[in-house]
Amino acid sequence: MKIAAIQMISGPDVPPNLSTAATLIARAADDGAKLIALPEYFPLIGASDAARLAVRETEGAGQIQDFLATQAKLHGVYLVGGSLPLLADDATKLRNTCLVFDPSGQRVARYDKIHLFGFNKGDESYDEARTIEAGQEVLSLALKLGDETWSIGIAICYDLRFPELFRAMGEIDLLVIPAAFTETTGLAHWELLLRTRAVENQCYVLASAQGGRHPNGRVTHGNSMLIDPWGEIIARMDKGEGMVAGEISHDRLNEIRTSLPALQHRKL
Repeated sequence: MKIAAIQMISGPDVPPNLSTAATLIARAADDGAKLIALPEYFPLIGASDAARLAVRETEGAGQIQDFLATQAKLHGVYLVGGSLPLLADDATKLRNTCLVFDPSGQRVARYDKIHLFGFNKGDESYDEARTIEAGQEVLSLALKLGDETWSIGIAICYDLRFPELFRAMGEIDLLVIPAAFTETTGLAHWELLLRTRAVENQCYVLASAQGGRHPNGRVTHGNSMLIDPWGEIIARMDKGEGMVAGEISHDRLNEIRTSLPALQHRKL
C-alpha cells in the first residue's frame, strides 16, 4: 500500500496555496498513493493574526474544506488535510484543525491540535496560545486502505513532543503528523522525535511538513518523511515543494511486533 506526504512552502494568500496543493496531490495520486497527507497550515503561512482569523471557516463549510473534499473525491484517495483555521469557542481565537476526507469526498474525522507551541530565544519567538484555542480530544480511527484496515492516529507538529498523546491513541499502525517545524527546533529534534515515535509505538510514521523560506522570511525545517516501525527512514525530502512516498505493509508491522513484542510488555 503506497502513501504519500506533501511538502509545501505556503505563503499568506489562500488561493495560490490551494493551487500548489492541488498540483502536488495529483502528482501523489498519479504515483499510486491511496492516502495523501498535506502539511500544517497548508492554506496559509505568514499572514497576520488578523488575516488568519479572517479566513477561519465554520465546520462543514468554506473554500478550504470544499477544496479538500473535492480533491479527495477527484483522485479517489484518503486525504489528511494538514491543518486549517476553524472557528473556536473563543471568538478571538481559532482552532488549528486537521480534517480527514475519504475517497467519496466525505469528511470522516476531525482533530484539533492539543499542544500549543511556545518558544522564545533571541530574536525568534512564538506563542500559539495567544491566537489558538487548544483541542481536547485524541484522535485515532480505522481506515480501509485497499483490502486492509489500518489503525491511524493523527497529531499536529508540536504534539510530537508529548509521548503520552500517542499512548492514549491505543495500538496504532500508522501515525500521520502534519507540521510546520521551525528550522531551529527542527534541526535539533524533528528526525529524532519522529523516529522515536515510530520505534516506541512500533508503527509507521508519515510526516508532512512545510519546508523552506516563506514570503515573510520564516524558515521551516521540511524533511517530510516516511518511517517504518523499526525507525528506518523509507523516504525523505529536505527542503522545497514536492512529495515523499513509499509502501507500508502489515507484514512488516507484524514481523517487528512479533520479534520484539514491546507493546505486550508494557507495565504502566
